[in-house]
Amino acid sequence: MPTPIVAIVGRTNVGKSVLFNRLVGRRLAVVEDVHGVTRDRLYAEVELDGRQIVLVDTGGLAGAESDRFITKVKEQAALALQEADLILLMVDGQEGLVSLDWDVAEVVRRTGKPVILIANKLESPNADATEFAELGLGMPLRLSALQGMGLGELIDEILAHLPEEEAEPQVVEGETAVALVGRPNVGKSAIINALLGEERVIVSDEPGTTRDAVDIAVEVMGEPYRLVDTAGLRRRGKRSRGLEYYSSLRALRALQRADVGIVVFDALEGVTQQDAHIVGEVIEAGRGLVLVANKWDLVQDYGHGEGNLDADEEADIEATLRRDFTRMLRDKLSFAYYAELLFTSAVTGEGLMEVLPSSKWAAEQYAREVNPVLVDQMLREALMAHQPAYRGGRRLKVYAIEQVATRPPTFVLSVSDPKRMHFSYKRYLVNQLREAFGFQGTPIRLLVRGRARQRRG
Repeated sequence: MPTPIVAIVGRTNVGKSVLFNRLVGRRLAVVEDVHGVTRDRLYAEVELDGRQIVLVDTGGLAGAESDRFITKVKEQAALALQEADLILLMVDGQEGLVSLDWDVAEVVRRTGKPVILIANKLESPNADATEFAELGLGMPLRLSALQGMGLGELIDEILAHLPEEEAEPQVVEGETAVALVGRPNVGKSAIINALLGEERVIVSDEPGTTRDAVDIAVEVMGEPYRLVDTAGLRRRGKRSRGLEYYSSLRALRALQRADVGIVVFDALEGVTQQDAHIVGEVIEAGRGLVLVANKWDLVQDYGHGEGNLDADEEADIEATLRRDFTRMLRDKLSFAYYAELLFTSAVTGEGLMEVLPSSKWAAEQYAREVNPVLVDQMLREALMAHQPAYRGGRRLKVYAIEQVATRPPTFVLSVSDPKRMHFSYKRYLVNQLREAFGFQGTPIRLLVRGRARQRRG
């Protein structure tokens, strides 16, 4: 089932971002004692006692009315409510019940969603929060997000209010689930329609036409696939305009039910910083990866010009265009060096027949389990070829490696002192895993764990 979304809402400066950071476990939202600091919604995947949720921080639904961004802040917060499975409504326990709390409570009540009322900033055990019961949302849960007081009780309440976990949907045996992601208007829907041979997804030159994730089952050359078309993703810092931000959250949720993320970008525009961020989103989600340079026909038109070229000249120009483009892409996306690059045109059909087979291959590598004997042999050979460097006069001892999971392939490296593991040597071992076993199109996770060296005798 989709991961439940929990939205933290309330008027400005009641401590929403402090609670968000406390639950996430790291400082993502800006926390400052000034009204209206959080203007964009933030979200993070959080595990609460084994249950995965998407936690969304929002700007205030009321307050800071002089802020010239307040209209958009309210719009974003309202959209968070629309998407949420559970709402955490925060009030300021020190300041007491104010008129703006009534305004927010009324907005929340109209959603019909489950609500947990939280009275924050109650560091004193004698502070009284019963007046907030007048909001008609039950007795408030007492909390100090800053100090972590009451956090365990809040987590219990969140888990109790989440929708029941459903059984995983029945998946066709051998089916490859593929999510097409990318900036708006790069041709994701056009690629799906071209693959299907019919217009199943709305295609428009207007950026952001696709706002919902749409699953489409299809069989190609006897192989079952599930295609997930998504709204265009923008860079995290740019996801602040109404439906666009709302859609980006849905697109990221779509990756959760996919094996592979196909990142589509506009070949004529090249690889932008936004494209690089989107590729990073797929990798961070731990999904297989295929890169698709769409609208390649426009690059060809530009490269060939209007001259009368023979077949050999066209082939030479095409080879040069692809070589230069590949070099540029690998330079900007060096962290995704393992992903296959395809050149496509949804208009002419060029390269489209490679998209799904390449995705299937990436999905197979994503789910691949390697013989433990061969993994151990790879480590021994890697250590013989290149030992860890000395740091502080001592060399890190590497004892063993074990594959502990797939989807993506995950390995645990046992060493004498994890703190002495340099990132460059970790990268070296990941490269050795790829050289030995392939793993094209999938990220590899290498976890480092400490293990005391056993004494002999």
